[in-house]
Amino acid sequence: MKLKPKITIADHFADLQNPRIERTRRHQLIDIITISICAVICGADTWVDIESYGRSKYEWLNEFLELPNRIPSHDTIAQVFSRLKPEQVQKCFLNWIQSISCFNPGEVIAINGKTLRHSYDRGGDKKAIHMVSAWATSQRLVLGQVKVDKKSNEITAIPALLKLLELNGSIVTMDAMGFQRSIVKSIVEQGGDYVITLKKNQLSLYTRVEELFKQAIRQGFSGFTHTAYSPKQENNHGRSEIRNHLMLSNIKELVDPDNQWEKLDSIGMIESVRMVKGKTTIEIRYYISSLPNNAQKLGASVRSHWGIENSLHLVLDVGFREDDCRIRKDNAPQNFAILRHISLNLLNQEKTSKTGAKNKRLRAGWDDEYLTKILAVSVN
Repeated sequence: MKLKPKITIADHFADLQNPRIERTRRHQLIDIITISICAVICGADTWVDIESYGRSKYEWLNEFLELPNRIPSHDTIAQVFSRLKPEQVQKCFLNWIQSISCFNPGEVIAINGKTLRHSYDRGGDKKAIHMVSAWATSQRLVLGQVKVDKKSNEITAIPALLKLLELNGSIVTMDAMGFQRSIVKSIVEQGGDYVITLKKNQLSLYTRVEELFKQAIRQGFSGFTHTAYSPKQENNHGRSEIRNHLMLSNIKELVDPDNQWEKLDSIGMIESVRMVKGKTTIEIRYYISSLPNNAQKLGASVRSHWGIENSLHLVLDVGFREDDCRIRKDNAPQNFAILRHISLNLLNQEKTSKTGAKNKRLRAGWDDEYLTKILAVSVN
């Protein structure tokens, strides 16, 4: 007996406002959404792919969808997603995430941006879309995403994204794009901690932090509250790397005498010594943080942050071919990005298969029962 999927996601999209005129509707909106989610999980990367998936799986889909006029055409699917308001789709996505997720204290939430490289339109003078995403590193979940306005930058998109998230007890990590007092204040007001990379464009603060670490090292940390952590040397593909972590606390008056940065309780320094083919390079990075003095925790937070590149951005490029996608009309690129994020979240939470996202997508397309299992997963 064939298992019927528990389409829990569809429940959260049931109240999505239909953008079509009622007299022109031949297909249920929730049917279009559900077919699209299933199709993208199973390897669809275009509107034509979604229609083809629907037609090939019509009998299976018809067991739990109404499908009054069978499978919608790819033009209909594209038109619907180009008209759906991304804010509403995002809200449905977040409602679903909140219903299935339960984060432990100290969850690292990495904030980072990514350009959808082929979402530009030269004919329409439309630049490629840039999205800022939030990634729960241990749960391997996309928590939300916000489009960067074409007349703005990531600095304005990050506060909008943070407002969508539940940050209480979490550690928010960002590179220099998040180095804004208003962003730090927002994180603290929502009950989160932060670790943010300090760059030289914040010259006065950077200089104070740099000089303080130099002084502490010269004095053998006499008079300084500090912790240090150096994990084992890493050796990968002919490259060796040693990372030394230092953290100083009780430095608020020395680093931020005007009290401009909310809850700036500690500063961090990570020295990376890399040896490649006999050549040694040294890179030093500085951080401001609200964390207590724990150099090992600093190192773990920073290392977790850069996992967003391999676990999210790279997977979207390789497993979902996001950079090759040429969907670009109206709201369609943003909404298709959300479909990818939904699919990736579900694939990551299905633990019985140890293969990557690309192979899981193939298997889901071949095996309806495996797709059912993916659709019914929840985060423990």
